[in-house]
Amino acid sequence: MSMFRDITIGQYLSGSSVVHRLDPRTKITIVGVFMVVLFAATDAAAYATLTAFTVLAVHLARVPARMLLRGLRPVLILLVLTFTLQLFLTPGRTMFTLGPLVASWEGLRMGLFMVARLLLLLVMASLLTLTTSPVSLTDGLESILAPFRVVGLPAHELAMMMTIALRFIPTLMEEADKIMKAQMARGADFESRSLSRRIRSLVPLLVPLFVSAFRRADELATAMEARCYRGGRHRTRLNRLRATALDAAAAALTGFMAAVVIGLRWWPG
Repeated sequence: MSMFRDITIGQYLSGSSVVHRLDPRTKITIVGVFMVVLFAATDAAAYATLTAFTVLAVHLARVPARMLLRGLRPVLILLVLTFTLQLFLTPGRTMFTLGPLVASWEGLRMGLFMVARLLLLLVMASLLTLTTSPVSLTDGLESILAPFRVVGLPAHELAMMMTIALRFIPTLMEEADKIMKAQMARGADFESRSLSRRIRSLVPLLVPLFVSAFRRADELATAMEARCYRGGRHRTRLNRLRATALDAAAAALTGFMAAVVIGLRWWPG
């Protein structure tokens, strides 16, 4: 049941790497562009380009690869299910049959691409939170959303809400792990092969987890009020966000990667 502690999205790993020193607005934009381009990739060359970009980002961030790989364990079942569904439900040339199910070569290709897409997306999202402190992430999101204030969008409140939600992920997962261990000590069976029994065993987990989440949210709100927190337009900052030549280089590299992937999609032949 230690799988909950393996989730890396929402955690922050302090460091002084190239990626750590990037402006948070640059990192958020890079991840946003990466996500858009990722869904535009349709062939092996495009996925190879995206994989190379991701490997370079991990190397420059100096984040232990073992930590990122361990963070993929909680979604292993989702990856296997996605691959299996694509393999057997995508029509095409028959590869083999398994009773009434027919696996196709096109399904194999699509399944591998979907798994690669999910893996790359998770790694880049994890890198964003692992290399960006909560304060910097909030400031970056608020700065990006600031132009939408003219239409009444509460930029600061929305950025704060998104950041708190991200940072609560590892906290809630740790809480869920503790509750599961406590329930297992009382005889709960979370590893039964019977699907119905496993679903029923989740009830004593979800109820205290929701109670704990609401309690933590109330404590956070009380702590912010006790410190006279007032967000919004008149909030001051100790450190101002400033883009540097390093950010320009990162943006240029991202633009080159996006141009290559999009070019591979639309280039004839």
